[in-house]
Amino acid sequence: MLVRSSRIQDRDAALRAWWQGPLGRALLAAESELLGEALEDVFGWELLQIGAWGSARELLGGCRTRRQTILAPPGFPDGADIIARPSQIPVTSDSMDAALLPHTLEFATDPYAIVREADRVLVGEGQLLVLGFRPWSFWGMRARWSRSGFPPGIRRVLSERRLREWLVLLDYEVVATRHYLYGSPWSAGLSEGEGSGRFLRRGLTHPLPASAYLLKARKRVYTLTPIRPRVREKPAVLGGLVKPTTRSRA
Repeated sequence: MLVRSSRIQDRDAALRAWWQGPLGRALLAAESELLGEALEDVFGWELLQIGAWGSARELLGGCRTRRQTILAPPGFPDGADIIARPSQIPVTSDSMDAALLPHTLEFATDPYAIVREADRVLVGEGQLLVLGFRPWSFWGMRARWSRSGFPPGIRRVLSERRLREWLVLLDYEVVATRHYLYGSPWSAGLSEGEGSGRFLRRGLTHPLPASAYLLKARKRVYTLTPIRPRVREKPAVLGGLVKPTTRSRA
């Protein structure tokens, strides 16, 4: 148990150090700008960020909800409002207007359980935003080939197609998808301040395919329309005799 705890602490420390490096800072800056655009039409009272990614609230700078809450697992208390496992969110059902999963599924042992929990806390017509790496991209392949994961601690790379299948099962409508991350997963040649443009937009100096995606989906709610039962027509009575019908004539 102590060995496992020590490994988790080492992994978390490695991830924190990676965020402070040039590649981590460039990725966080690009995703912060990307989410600023994606959150422009996300309104309401509550947004819940499920999982820690970066420090403090740098991903939520463009959020327009009245309140933003960050849930982080044990080991990432900095800037978090709730310390809990993402698969067991201590939040009332149907209470959040939006939920953000910033690469959270890629660090989880059971990513589908986290998607189900996000669905539980979202209100009807609430919006879900997910950041993820593409499996067959340069970043995805480095993540799978690295013994310690890349970024450090990542367990798997979840494809956009698989995520869409899960959301369809939960009656979500995918309203937008944005591909990004056109830079390489190495910091060589990455100058200070240019990472955001290189990662968000393809250019002559960085023509690689996109390595990540932002998926935005809406929780659909179906209303039941009551159907009035048909009233059987009673036969008319004429002078004490039942008016003949087609059947009685036959």
